[in-house]
Amino acid sequence: MKGRRLSTALFLPPKAEPLLLAVTAAALAAGGVCRLVGAPGLADLCWGLGTVVAVGPAVGWVLDALRHGRTGVDLIAVLALGGTLAVQEYLAGTLIALMLAGGRTLETVARRRASHDLRALLEHAPRTARRRTCSAVRTVALAEVRVGDLLVVGPGEVVPVDGRVADADAVLDESVLTGESSTVVRGRGEAVRSGVVNAGNAFELRASATEQDSTYAEIVRLARQAGAESAPVVRLADRYAAWFLPLTLAAAGLAWLVSGSAVRAVAVLVVATPCPLLLAAPVAIVSGLSRASRLGMVIRDGGALENLGRARTLLLDKTGTLTRGRPHVLDVVAAPGRRPADVLRLAASLDQYSPHVLAHAVVDAARERGLETATAQDVSEEAGRGVAGLVGGHRTTVGRLDTDAGKPPWARAADNRALLDGAAVAWVTVDGVPVGAVLLRDPLRPDAPRTLRRLRSAGIDRLVMLTGDRAEPAREIAAVLGLDDVRAGLTPADKVAAVHAERARAVTVMVGDGVNDAPALAAADIGVAMGARGATASSEAADIVLTTDRVDRLADAVAIAVRTRSIAVQSALGGMLMSLAAMAAAAFGLLPPAAGALLQEGIDAAVILNALRALRVGKAVRPVLQPATEALIHRFAAEHDDLRDVVDAVRAAADRLSDGTGPEALAAVVEVHRLLTERLLPHEYAEEHQLYPALAPTLGGAESTATMSRAHAEIERLTRRVTTHLELAAADGAPAPERLDDLRACLYGLHTVLRLHFVQEEENYFSLAP
Repeated sequence: MKGRRLSTALFLPPKAEPLLLAVTAAALAAGGVCRLVGAPGLADLCWGLGTVVAVGPAVGWVLDALRHGRTGVDLIAVLALGGTLAVQEYLAGTLIALMLAGGRTLETVARRRASHDLRALLEHAPRTARRRTCSAVRTVALAEVRVGDLLVVGPGEVVPVDGRVADADAVLDESVLTGESSTVVRGRGEAVRSGVVNAGNAFELRASATEQDSTYAEIVRLARQAGAESAPVVRLADRYAAWFLPLTLAAAGLAWLVSGSAVRAVAVLVVATPCPLLLAAPVAIVSGLSRASRLGMVIRDGGALENLGRARTLLLDKTGTLTRGRPHVLDVVAAPGRRPADVLRLAASLDQYSPHVLAHAVVDAARERGLETATAQDVSEEAGRGVAGLVGGHRTTVGRLDTDAGKPPWARAADNRALLDGAAVAWVTVDGVPVGAVLLRDPLRPDAPRTLRRLRSAGIDRLVMLTGDRAEPAREIAAVLGLDDVRAGLTPADKVAAVHAERARAVTVMVGDGVNDAPALAAADIGVAMGARGATASSEAADIVLTTDRVDRLADAVAIAVRTRSIAVQSALGGMLMSLAAMAAAAFGLLPPAAGALLQEGIDAAVILNALRALRVGKAVRPVLQPATEALIHRFAAEHDDLRDVVDAVRAAADRLSDGTGPEALAAVVEVHRLLTERLLPHEYAEEHQLYPALAPTLGGAESTATMSRAHAEIERLTRRVTTHLELAAADGAPAPERLDDLRACLYGLHTVLRLHFVQEEENYFSLAP
């Protein structure tokens, strides 16, 4: 637990604030009825009882604050309640009691939160292990495992303790520790950490640590320890009490001393009763919480929202937070004489039978591009190697190549691209001959760049990536997003240490989605979990859970928190200024206690109405789209998926020209020209004349899409240039040598512009639609 909850004093049972509110309201109403029917004595009795009922809880709240080292504004309310009883101003006392109970009830609602237990971590943790002794395999309690024991880990089982692979290669899903969605292969003798899942065939593991000394047990301990170390949240009201409380006591004492009237002192206390402080923050925060919930954010309590509004440093996990958390097809490379679409279709025809995460990505890419898969026969899968089967009567495989020796030039080029792009390669072979390669990578979320720009505009000064992934892909993403720092290759303990270091400088937010992020989330001032697909443990260790699989909700949460806190402070300060004016009038005898209490009610009403503005959408929140515009975005986003093969074909045609200038190379360029003119250019024209005009009002005018329109013009210009080259080649019978460089440059340039243009549209426009 983070210890941030407001402890109600022992004097008031839990959930008693609503009861106190009901009792004081009933006392006020009953006294009013008695006064109307001509029974003033009975009215004073009702109001006096309403005041007395509130004294005990109010004293309890003050003592509870003192016990935690705070002298809060509740002390003013206690003095005002006691003063009204002493000078027999019972109506004023009941009004104060009602305001106090209402403020506390609202604050209780604002601070209610779910527990931060680590149930998911514990449920995932293995409790038994299968130990091999001689020729027998026995199931034993995990506590009985000793260093050196030989364990058997079956398919789908969690590795029970840290150890080393003792026989065949182990195919492991390490996402629970690293957050990486791709499986990894660990060879004989390689180290394996507890908590990872066996994604392949059974293998034997030589234990190198006991249960308590293993990785997964350490993660559980870190999460518990980090949660226990988090500091409590101080109420917004108490921060202003530092100067408001002594000022109020001085004004009341001076009024009594100068006038000699205790009633004046009580009147000063009544109008100084800190209801603007008690009400402003809870009402604004409850309103902010309500607004956030409508946008798919679960914020555990008002303290988290208040702290988020003060945050200046944001730490982000990479996989599943800045990236989509699962691999997607980056590119398809085809051997000479093959088309990328045919290669992808072949790969998907086999991968549709595989449960592997990379296989799912290949099948999804084929479906997005409208490719129909064939029925495969005699399909088999070997862990760590790939899938094999008969497709169209030919022996086809998807996965690793048997050897790197003797690869043709196009295959070596594909390897080089994969290395530079940090991508995995699924090779496609037909009858033992490589025919293509599918490059896969966990891509950046389209809404990530816009989200980070919005976070900076909302007041976040420092953006840092914390990841267990390798440094190269992490730095590439950091460069694209403009992050201030990137720390790669981190263990869960390293992430916790990084969070502590950043917290020493500023209020710090940690965003993550995996079990490995739970300790860091618990250690941060505010933990934010990507809960739509993230691990339950990370959600339970977080203060804020984003229930939709969109990182832009993080920017929404920060914008709402900043606006909510601003409104709360504005309401509190405005209310206090009005209270100060009323205190001056009461000190001079112009306001008796009862009238002062009624005036204070008016101030409270103004404060509440202003605080309710937090329910409205602020300007910082993402722009609202018209339904027709949203439908257009979805339409053109789907067309982007359909046009991926056109973009791939442009690059493939340029590569063919680099390999040779024969008829096949020219035919590839002719085919690309057909795809450009029949499919791509009509898409760009429709975007220019339908989508961009629809987006302009939302984005602030036609100028907001001007740079993208310029890209459309460049795409059309390069396409016309390719057309001219083909016309000249047709006249000469072949491309002239002196024009080849320019034709290649046109195709490579067109490929680059198209990829950049697609990414920009997806990040800037398509990411606006849910």
